[in-house]
Amino acid sequence: MNYEFCLRTDPGLARENNEDSVTFDEPTRLAILADGMGGYNAGEIASGMATTFIKSELGRWLAQAGRSANAREVRRAMEICVDNANRSIFNAANSNPQYSGMGTTLVVGVFQDGKLLLGHIGDSRCYRLRGTELAQITKDHSLLQEQMDAGLITPEQAATSTNKNLVTRALGVEDAVLLEVNEHRVETGDIYLMCSDGLSDMLDDPSIAKILMGEGPLDQKVVQLVDAANANGGRDNISVLLAQANTGSKKKGLISRLLGQ
Repeated sequence: MNYEFCLRTDPGLARENNEDSVTFDEPTRLAILADGMGGYNAGEIASGMATTFIKSELGRWLAQAGRSANAREVRRAMEICVDNANRSIFNAANSNPQYSGMGTTLVVGVFQDGKLLLGHIGDSRCYRLRGTELAQITKDHSLLQEQMDAGLITPEQAATSTNKNLVTRALGVEDAVLLEVNEHRVETGDIYLMCSDGLSDMLDDPSIAKILMGEGPLDQKVVQLVDAANANGGRDNISVLLAQANTGSKKKGLISRLLGQ
């Protein structure tokens, strides 16, 4: 199984700065997205620390372990790296008054040949498009989600709630945080979308699915998603990371073939 990755991040129309951070490491098939929170520029500090630290530490472990690492080992590595990132952000927030209270959501995915190990904290999401069916495969750690789970409000009421951005779990806010990790089977042709709530608050699922099912390459689809979120108001920073699963090997360049890579 091969994976193609593409990302785009945009400040949106209402914010001057961008507190989202998103990255991937193609050789280790690692994808990370974070949406920071906090006063001044503290949110972008938190999200940037999260993606940089996890890409460095988890990416190094994955490169050393190779693609033969089993799911239990990958899960444990994810948990350790996220715990270390959490402590780094928490300590920075407590030693710098201007960063007090900063934190970030997180979505981190490790794609293996036939599966995805997916971890998340907060309300940044991951969706999967399989054929014509779009499914949200993360469950928000938010007050709204807890209210829906308890039957206190309906999804329709949640869509217009003023409590949309109240998360119940975030990276860096406390000295320990629980990373929710789930394993998903991957099929050829699947498209996985990681996004901050700047996208999911602006576009409903049918609108997202329509863009993902459209013609054109991934880099065109990330642009279309961000443009659509801005067209609907762009009230927050918008970050999108797409990963598509394909069988067969990519065509290698002449230099790679000559070097036997």
